[in-house]
Amino acid sequence: MKRVAILGPSTFSEEATRHFLGDSFTYVSYKLISEVFNATASGETDLSVIPIENTLEGSVHLHVDWLVHEVDLPIRAEWVFPIDMNLIGYPSPEPATDAANPYRHVRKVLSHQVVPAQCNQFMKRYLRDAEFEQVSSTAEGVRIVSTLNDPTVVAIGTAIASTNYGVPMLEREIQDHKDNMTRFLLVGKEAPELASSTDMKTTILVTLPEDYPGALHQVLSAFAWRRINLSKIESKPTKKKLGNYYFYIDIVGNMDSVLLPSAIQEIEAIGCQVRILGCYPSYSYNGS
Repeated sequence: MKRVAILGPSTFSEEATRHFLGDSFTYVSYKLISEVFNATASGETDLSVIPIENTLEGSVHLHVDWLVHEVDLPIRAEWVFPIDMNLIGYPSPEPATDAANPYRHVRKVLSHQVVPAQCNQFMKRYLRDAEFEQVSSTAEGVRIVSTLNDPTVVAIGTAIASTNYGVPMLEREIQDHKDNMTRFLLVGKEAPELASSTDMKTTILVTLPEDYPGALHQVLSAFAWRRINLSKIESKPTKKKLGNYYFYIDIVGNMDSVLLPSAIQEIEAIGCQVRILGCYPSYSYNGS
């Protein structure tokens, strides 16, 4: 049975991964995303699951950087999963002094670094005076709260973490938008057996040649005249030279087609460097 590294336990990564991969894999939890990547890069696990993008937060830049700069692990699949943020902690034994804000007594909020952007409205309204402390995962925040048993310290995390660590749920679904979704990538050196999907994606990195005016326009034109849809294009520094960028591009299409390989050949012909991060099935959340 293949081993899958996840950020966990009791995290959104674990919840989403178990939903899509089921019981045919063995899950191994790590506290840090670097440990998740390195577990598969070193052969300790066969695959890793990486949260890569969120509806509200956008790309998780640290995770993209790891995928691009630190490891060589092809993308094997992607899926999206709904994310419900919950306020988790121990109720104050004292009556609320402010009827409009029952959480005015809270002094510290623990969670993952991406959480404030997803819960901005709630935190501004109810947790304005609380200090936000970044921890390695949403579940780690709940675990710490469970050890402190201090009503002034709360966490923002999953319902499963609330249950597993025995910490009460103070407020459900505090994210800014109810359709908050996170996109996860499955990466690994070998492709696993997965359910078939009619939707395929290809992710590439394109580094433009220096001193080539109009190079980006030509890159985009190579896709445009072939009517190839780009679902995402993002510029990021190469970390080699100031002002030198690569483009992270998600393409709706398969390398088995005729048009996509020819588009990449055209891009390389003008002097661009192209690195293919993966050609993989894409799965949507169906609620089941």
